[in-house]
Amino acid sequence: MREIIFDTETTGLDPLNGDRVVEIGCIETVNLIATGNTFHVYINPERDMPEGAFRVHGLSAEFLAQHKKFAEIADEFVAFIGEDSKLVAHNGTFDIGFLNAELDRCGKPIIARERLIDTLVLARRRHGFASNKLDDLCARYGIDNSRRTKHGALLDAELLAEVYAELMGGRQASFGLAVADAPRARRGEEIAIAVRPEPLAPRLTSEDVEAHRSFIGNLGEAALWWSYEPQTAPAE
Repeated sequence: MREIIFDTETTGLDPLNGDRVVEIGCIETVNLIATGNTFHVYINPERDMPEGAFRVHGLSAEFLAQHKKFAEIADEFVAFIGEDSKLVAHNGTFDIGFLNAELDRCGKPIIARERLIDTLVLARRRHGFASNKLDDLCARYGIDNSRRTKHGALLDAELLAEVYAELMGGRQASFGLAVADAPRARRGEEIAIAVRPEPLAPRLTSEDVEAHRSFIGNLGEAALWWSYEPQTAPAE
């Protein structure tokens, strides 16, 4: 299953009060495994950068003024997330609210809330209302977040992809001897499942088999083993 793990950085907390998206980072995963396909942009918000927001992500108005406006990257972003892939974010209602405000501003269809998977909600279901910030979840699951000195959309999406896999039961839950070329997977491509063409030859010798039958012969006719060796079960 294709999912997009994403994060945004903004100029503030309220998209309806003039705050804008300044960075988007997206990680594509298939069955919880990152494919290596990413989308990352800095965005010119066409406004100043409040000091509080700058302290969080370190993106200045001067730096962002060199980059494209949201309307100029909107089509590429919409193409990357696709029409039906689930979108995974931490406190995702915040991010979706900002993205939808930007999409609406430039006349693009907004993202349906039904596509959102909020890892904050998942974390609260599993861990209660202890602190479930991204840094706390990384510490809880032993995920190295030492590079996270400030918030950054792509790095936070990378960390969240690992956290999400743990919240969903760990990557072992989706491991299917499958993904030799997962880094090259893209939406719409099939992922080959490795299937052994012939079963391995048994390593038990005929002497081993006979010794085992002799052993279970001493267990009585009610022994569970006779369900697997009915042809040699003792006569009633």
